[in-house]
Amino acid sequence: MAPLLFALYFVTMEVSQAIETNKKVHRVGSMVGDLITQQQTINATEVDAIMKIGESTLQPYNRSVGTIIVTAIEITNDQTPKVQVAWSRKLVNGTAVNGLPKDTATSVPEALKIKGTYLIRVESDLAYKPVITWVAKDKPVLGLAAAFDGISMSETYHLRPRMSPTIPCTGC
Repeated sequence: MAPLLFALYFVTMEVSQAIETNKKVHRVGSMVGDLITQQQTINATEVDAIMKIGESTLQPYNRSVGTIIVTAIEITNDQTPKVQVAWSRKLVNGTAVNGLPKDTATSVPEALKIKGTYLIRVESDLAYKPVITWVAKDKPVLGLAAAFDGISMSETYHLRPRMSPTIPCTGC
């Protein structure tokens, strides 16, 4: 009976931790987007700092590192509106770099495709690794951990600027 109870306990613990981590991944996207859309102008250093704040939201979960991508999207006033990147930054493995190049075509949900508007898209992603698959650094990966890459947890938010029609970014 004891092995069954221990198994149930660990499964319950793992499921609750996965649900909490998934909530954090969603919270990261919402928070980063909220902070950026409150700005009238911004620069690459400020965007990077906001993404680092978002990354710290995932702590103390530290079995894998999340990715945050912030993309400013411009929808042109053309007869057939173009949806294109105004600027983009991403945080991958704790390092912030430029994201998509300016004027790259992108997409938004049809309901948000309004001529002459501007959006900030925040994508947060994390490959969740359960405790039962976790191995210490510099140790061989065996058994279940070798076969299990993790559970992909991600969220995408689209927000409109609050203080100005656009949010130009210096150095992005």
